[in-house]
Amino acid sequence: MWFFARDPVRDFPFELIPELPEGGPPGPWALHRGRKKATGSPVSIFVYDVKPGAEEQTQVAKAAFKRLKTLRHPNILAYIDGLETEKCLHVVTEAVTPLGMYLKARVEAGGLKELEISWGLHQIVKALSFLVNDCSLIHNNVCMAAVFVDRAGEWKLGGLDYMYSAQGIGGGPPRKGIPELEQYDPPELADSSDRVVREKWSADMWRLGCLIWEVFNGPLPRAAALRNPGKIPKSLVPHYCELVGANPKVRPNPARFLQNCRAPGGFMSNRFVETNLFLEEIQIKEPAEKQKFFQELNKSLDTFPEDFCRHKVLPQLLTAFEFGNAGAVVLTPLFKVGKFLSAEEYQHKIIPVVVKMFSSTDRAMRIRLLQQMEQFIQYLDEPTVNTQIFPHVVHGFLDTNPAIREQTVKSMLLLAPKLSETNLNVELMKHFARLQAKDEQGPIRCNTTVCLGKIGSYLSASTRHRVLTSAFSRAMKDPFAPSRVAGVLGFAATHNLYSMNDCAHKILPVLCGLTVDPEKSVRDQAFKAIRSFLSKLESVSEDPTQLEEVEKDVHAASSPGVGGAAASWAGWAVTGVSSLTSKLIRAHPTTAPTETNVPQRPTPEGVPAPALTPVPATPTTSSHWETQEEDKDTAEDHSAADRWDDEDWGSLEVCGAWEPPPGTPAQIHSLLFRELPWGLVGVGLASSRWHPWHVGLMKGLL
Repeated sequence: MWFFARDPVRDFPFELIPELPEGGPPGPWALHRGRKKATGSPVSIFVYDVKPGAEEQTQVAKAAFKRLKTLRHPNILAYIDGLETEKCLHVVTEAVTPLGMYLKARVEAGGLKELEISWGLHQIVKALSFLVNDCSLIHNNVCMAAVFVDRAGEWKLGGLDYMYSAQGIGGGPPRKGIPELEQYDPPELADSSDRVVREKWSADMWRLGCLIWEVFNGPLPRAAALRNPGKIPKSLVPHYCELVGANPKVRPNPARFLQNCRAPGGFMSNRFVETNLFLEEIQIKEPAEKQKFFQELNKSLDTFPEDFCRHKVLPQLLTAFEFGNAGAVVLTPLFKVGKFLSAEEYQHKIIPVVVKMFSSTDRAMRIRLLQQMEQFIQYLDEPTVNTQIFPHVVHGFLDTNPAIREQTVKSMLLLAPKLSETNLNVELMKHFARLQAKDEQGPIRCNTTVCLGKIGSYLSASTRHRVLTSAFSRAMKDPFAPSRVAGVLGFAATHNLYSMNDCAHKILPVLCGLTVDPEKSVRDQAFKAIRSFLSKLESVSEDPTQLEEVEKDVHAASSPGVGGAAASWAGWAVTGVSSLTSKLIRAHPTTAPTETNVPQRPTPEGVPAPALTPVPATPTTSSHWETQEEDKDTAEDHSAADRWDDEDWGSLEVCGAWEPPPGTPAQIHSLLFRELPWGLVGVGLASSRWHPWHVGLMKGLL
């Protein structure tokens, strides 16, 4: 019964967004925005309303519906679904914007470039070549109103209403009956005689010339305006003139037109077109070609349109990593394109890939991830960092490659605010203790101290009390001068985390020992720190009521705000990967560098000396990474790490009372002068080898 009839439009799985039509080709079609009901994904919907007395136009619309449904080509508007009823036709396609609206928006935004136009015209000509050469079809409606642009900036050819067969199958061209379209017809169509010699593509190539004129100069007012190229680029003018020439016989085939424009110096001979062509054929390219392409892609991304990078380059980068084994080479362009994404898109598209990359055993991948962590750390939540990122990152502390160890240390500055209590105060401190005490590379020991000073405020109160003083005191005994400076600066940066008793009994005595350091930079920083701590003690002595205020942070919980301030106390004291470590590794690719020309300072009894044993170094360039299958060394490193618990920080204490060597004053006097280097006594007194007790004794003896 009629009242049980269902409305097919209501049951259609797509719906129109209630807003004004976006326009479309001249004629009865209206373009609307739409969405799929099930997923909400955007689409475009072309709507034709059937009107009484317009049977001929309705047949044309139905033919266009059929053509679009059966033709499949990357440069032709992609058909998704359709609905045909007695009252209307609905054609659902990919989400697109009319070319005229797109160009206007790009010009208003100040971002339209010839690169975009060159590739867009390349796509339209390629679509015409497919129609005329592969399908023997004449489009018969090429103009700006028949071209649409998708979200990636790709130009698509639509407006198939008046298409007909070049072989005369099914009759001649349908009658347009729309005055706006007649100005795009070539002049030879006015001559109905057979004397005019033409090719099957002649009329469409004339219309392509009209499209080129409109793209650069705006809507075509009349056919006579084609004689003036206007703003058409000089490199394109000769080829444009061939298209709008009066003799249809000399108009080039679409394939030859592309070949001419792609010649060296041609309008379509540029990096953007080459990139797009490579991406279209990337599945059949050799791995070496892909590697080279992604390496060079990073240099060009800044000049490419943002929509193109987001919707065309990014999917290819993700696919290349997921299925193409592209490796670390995709990281740099991937993170550069990621800057164009919203936070939600980044979380959905980039973060899963980043998490998977951290589990890779490829050293080149790992070091590039660490170097570029600043670009994506803000999008990582704490559970992801602690469960999926940190367990893989800590393996870098045990790596035999110094560059990876150092980058791992530096990455902790970004990861620390997101680490859990256990990972930060137990696991990380265990690795830092091992590096600072046992790593053979001075720059790594130095930057471990720097990083600890920067993240000190994130540690729990009990961990700070146990670790910081011991760690910075150990650094100040390091034979590598920048490490000693880092220890002094570490104390200065975290001064608010120590009690007054610690300042007086533990910190100042150690700092005073550096006032006779052989390096002037160390002595200068030591004097500055001493003045700072003395000033703090003096102010509390003058006004004891300040004590509670001064020490409020000592037992406080972790305070990220203070961490941000501490992070600015100094840059990385030694940029080992980019300077010292990498230079030494490049200079000696087979043996590890030894720290030469560094004054050696004796280590007090009970304090183990930093290891200076040379170890084989690995090159830092991505093409020479060694495999990480070094079972013996790795097992030893892990066993050492397992034995190194938090109590080892206590072994770094150097604040005990100093005991003079046994013997009578005369024996000591003789001993001192036997060891005293030749030269003035003042030189000997300035040497870091002499404890202040020696100095006082010698002054009394002399």
